[in-house]
Amino acid sequence: MHVLFPRDQIEERVEEMAAEITRDFRGESVLLIGVLKGAAIFLADLARAIELDATFDFIGVASYNGTLTTGEVRVTKDLDQSVRERNVILVEDILDTGLTLSYLKKLLAAHEPRVLKIAALLDKPSRRQLPITADYVGFTVGDEFLVGYGLDLGEQYRNLPDICVLPKI
Repeated sequence: MHVLFPRDQIEERVEEMAAEITRDFRGESVLLIGVLKGAAIFLADLARAIELDATFDFIGVASYNGTLTTGEVRVTKDLDQSVRERNVILVEDILDTGLTLSYLKKLLAAHEPRVLKIAALLDKPSRRQLPITADYVGFTVGDEFLVGYGLDLGEQYRNLPDICVLPKI
């Protein structure tokens, strides 16, 4: 596998995204909701770089079987706190088909947050099946299977510090 984004480039981009969020919500607090498990590392780095009162929670979903989406999203872990009347940023590792984020956006919007935004470290528009965009995007990528920095294949490679392209087998 080869490195697509080295750790220093990821760190720099995450800090830039945090600066955008800090600017957009100046003087307010934000609730970051990380989509488990892939977004955990990204959320931790983003939260430390945001210069606001930032709390976080996690939601777990499943929609993949290996490298293929099942087309069905199911919640495996619900939120621990209310989003009502809060500035919510849904934090995801990769915006791919749009199925998961469309589902989560609709689910969270039903709980009436003050603001609901999406931060995706990676955006893969070539695979989009539903019309959804992120408000904050780290990198736009092609149709390659990526691992590292939280992204996995069968729970492997999440701990790699870089984002790497997994070769086709």
